[in-house]
Amino acid sequence: MAKKSAIEKNKRRAQMADRYRAKRAQLKAMAADESLSDQERFTARLKLAELPRNSSPTRVRNRCEVTGRPRAYYRKLRMSRIALRELGGDGKIPGLVKSSW
Repeated sequence: MAKKSAIEKNKRRAQMADRYRAKRAQLKAMAADESLSDQERFTARLKLAELPRNSSPTRVRNRCEVTGRPRAYYRKLRMSRIALRELGGDGKIPGLVKSSW
């Protein structure tokens, strides 16, 4: 089980990324728009840099929903390989069959 503080910090980052998503997209579009003047584009980049760092979606870490583990994460199932193996062995994941030969 991961530390509760790390899990909560990641949740706060995800909430902040959602909160600033529209503003960040607008500023990025302005910075990339070549029809605007160089001064306006530069101002947009400065405003983008003034946003909180944790509002960037790249700072959000994918974590297992069951254990909070940050590594060996399956996006489709939203859990780590260890949790997948345990729940699959117990028969709690539909369609997953433990192989044996």
